[in-house]
Amino acid sequence: MVSSVYDLRAFYECKKGRMIQPLLQDHILKIWPNAAGLRVLGCGYALPYLTPYMERAERVISMMPARFGVHPWEPDGKNLTCLAEEVELPFETESIDRILLVHSLEYAESLGLCLQELWRVLKSTGRIIIIVPNRRGFWARAEWSPFGHGTPFSGSQLIHALRENLFVIEKSERALFVPPFRSSVLLRTCLPMEKIGQHFMRGMAGVLMVEATKQVYSGTLVRQASRVQIRGHRVLVPNAASRTSPKNMA
Repeated sequence: MVSSVYDLRAFYECKKGRMIQPLLQDHILKIWPNAAGLRVLGCGYALPYLTPYMERAERVISMMPARFGVHPWEPDGKNLTCLAEEVELPFETESIDRILLVHSLEYAESLGLCLQELWRVLKSTGRIIIIVPNRRGFWARAEWSPFGHGTPFSGSQLIHALRENLFVIEKSERALFVPPFRSSVLLRTCLPMEKIGQHFMRGMAGVLMVEATKQVYSGTLVRQASRVQIRGHRVLVPNAASRTSPKNMA
């Protein structure tokens, strides 16, 4: 069972994790080939997937949820991790160019509030990648891996949650088609299985990957409210307001 970031670190340090990490990394790099001059934030436990952006990005930060704890990163340099509540990120509004969520949303205690906070810190030109376990996939049942814990998603559930919180879907992919073998020897078939699965077994993918952008509404600043009469009673009615954040939506 995943109870801390040390369980997640142990998974990615074992043979099984070291075989799976490159598969997902390839998909991420196809979507974001580089992040030159950009500010990149990883949420949940994204450390294994942030390294390719270290050299050229303006800044790379890993945020770990308070309920899981935190460990330093990188061991040979300055610490680039922070511990925070997912609904109260310690970053300025519209300050992040790229956000990568791995081992995050499936553990979220409040999915809506978590997505709203990510919307707040993401720049209007920013992009976000969400990776979650596929409800229909075998990995959602593999309790020995971090993909077998938390709440898995179907494709429609994930897309609906993002749209409800003012994200626009740009790209949707599936990955991790190799069955969750406990044997490291059998897991070595992951590369050919990944190629076959993309064409013939898309519904059985282990994880769903969605890239989204921020939907921004235009509007005008409200200075006053108008009064109207309904059946002889004076009622205060606010004018149309600018929706600058999903938190302001009724």
